[in-house]
Amino acid sequence: MSFKSFADYLLLEKGYSELTVKAYQNDLETFSDFIQEEYGVEEAIDGVNYSQIRSWIVLLVEGGLTNRSVNRKISALNTYYKFLLKIEAIEVNPLTKHKALKTNKKIQIPFSETEIKAVLDDLNFDDDFEHVRDRLIIELFYSTGIRRIELVNLKLTSLDLNTKTLKVLGKRNKERIVPLLDSVIDSIRKYLIKRKELECVLDGEYLFLTKKGMKIYETLVYRIINEYFSLASSKVKKSPHILRHSFATHLLNQGADLNAVKELLGHSSLAATQVYTHNSIAELKKVHIKAHPRSKK
Repeated sequence: MSFKSFADYLLLEKGYSELTVKAYQNDLETFSDFIQEEYGVEEAIDGVNYSQIRSWIVLLVEGGLTNRSVNRKISALNTYYKFLLKIEAIEVNPLTKHKALKTNKKIQIPFSETEIKAVLDDLNFDDDFEHVRDRLIIELFYSTGIRRIELVNLKLTSLDLNTKTLKVLGKRNKERIVPLLDSVIDSIRKYLIKRKELECVLDGEYLFLTKKGMKIYETLVYRIINEYFSLASSKVKKSPHILRHSFATHLLNQGADLNAVKELLGHSSLAATQVYTHNSIAELKKVHIKAHPRSKK
């Protein structure tokens, strides 16, 4: 079975990003090389058994790879075998009874409301294109909770300033509509004026551009968030995802419904949204202790 047909399946049917598909292909090719070197098997990896896969897992762990990274590679392999089952190229998935390696859950610490305010209200943003753009990017992350790749791929047509909404294309090409705050609308209008003043625009359909008129890219967006929040926060991790985390946490702290936050974030299940509730529970404990008649004041 050619990996290309699997890649086409992920891209066209499953709606995976090209970056994810490339990572899956790399994992399959690495496993294929291992099987050939270790077992002298020249044919495709379609007919391997679980003990052979397990020997690869052992090699990866002994090589210093984290359990989280190993699980990601095995997930790619499992997706491949499920695809082979789907097209009836194999009869049994060798990973059917596999259990993922245990990993320590990472607790993402969101920015506080004070830290957000320090960036958006207390920092002085210049009135040039890049500073106006950067401020809007920070506002959009915090007011909508969108992912970094979703922001990068926003188009001018994603905006509807009349209805004050933003159309976001999420994972698996799932579309969702996110409301926009009036303050964000004002920042968008200001940015669009600056955008029109660019001398050259090469990727005109996209909302966010570099000063050279090209579509903005993920590493630049990361640098923008890291740079500004380094001025206001001492947290180790300062990234677009932490802003997404802050968006969800602050909404839940203010009593927002978990299902509503799930829809805003574009999650497919509540389980994904519930990881943001640990801070909300801490807030509830404070309220409970402060308000309950039996608590020690």
